[in-house]
Amino acid sequence: MKRIGMLTSGGDCQALNAAMRGVVKGLSENVDELEIYGFFNGYHGLIYGNYRLLTGRDFSGILTMGGTILGTSRQPFKLMKEPDENGLDKVEAMKHNYYKLNLDGLVILGGNGTQKTANLLREEGLNVIHLPKTIDNDIWGTDVTFGFQSAIDIATEAIDRIHTTAASHHRVFIVEVMGHKVGWLTLNAGMASGADIILIPEIPYDIDKIIKGIEKRNKIGKGFTIIAAAEGAISKKDAKLSKKEFKEKMKNYKYPSVSYEIADAIQKKTGSEVRVVVPGHAQRGGDPDPYDRVLCTRLGAAAAMAILDNEWGIMIGMVNRGTKRIPLEESAGKLKAVDPEGTIIKEAKCVGISFGD
Repeated sequence: MKRIGMLTSGGDCQALNAAMRGVVKGLSENVDELEIYGFFNGYHGLIYGNYRLLTGRDFSGILTMGGTILGTSRQPFKLMKEPDENGLDKVEAMKHNYYKLNLDGLVILGGNGTQKTANLLREEGLNVIHLPKTIDNDIWGTDVTFGFQSAIDIATEAIDRIHTTAASHHRVFIVEVMGHKVGWLTLNAGMASGADIILIPEIPYDIDKIIKGIEKRNKIGKGFTIIAAAEGAISKKDAKLSKKEFKEKMKNYKYPSVSYEIADAIQKKTGSEVRVVVPGHAQRGGDPDPYDRVLCTRLGAAAAMAILDNEWGIMIGMVNRGTKRIPLEESAGKLKAVDPEGTIIKEAKCVGISFGD
């Protein structure tokens, strides 16, 4: 008999269900007796004992379904060791529910914060396997995270659709793309959609260089400019501030986001019409694309094989197009950022894309 707990934590994305299905199908094909306990709404369910014994029917037909059948929530890692409002020790509560169900292990799907808590549970003696989920693609130790490609597809389509209206009205359009602290999603969607300027956190921008890029296009008769801006994009001036100084600046910040600040500066300096488009959470919604369905089936199956091998305390990553077992202590807490000197940046610049630097 194998008893496995499963939960999805942090922000949702398109392929969580596909990944869980991969794990369950991989186990059910190779284990005579299997019980899967689903904890609802992330670590919240594990803390407060909100779970249900799942059946094969729960995992039928979910390969193509976005979101998560278990629900999710954000439980900040930095608060995990702090008691809740009623004084409950969260870590001890999670351990209690784990042992109460006599689980062989936990399969935890989530991003960076989720992974850090998974590693904490490993340190506390629990058997855990982490599957790397995030549209940001910022988890160290894996070439790609699931949800990333589906989000690229959506962000790319959003920018694609802006081209005709930008050209028709001779405007500058800024499309703000998700990605948290890194620029992987913006970089890939921007290149895929033919954006003229791409702004990412790893390459602080100079507003005058952005304007120079717009004016260059105007001079050759293009008449419009598409800017793909990461939600975490930052100016060279702000990048020089200390964390304390930047936090003070943000207290009196008058813009909804950095894209509106950039738009305001462009309008004041050039007189050009500028519009901001924010696809927002649409980028993490909807159904997973075929790439993510295959990726999640592979990651889920690889997790099942690790369980059968009784190997725990790992993340299942994709390295050089193959699945790989990565020790959690090597990956947890590390951010995978875009290398400003990387080949993809050089290749983008080679074809004329500006990064505002």
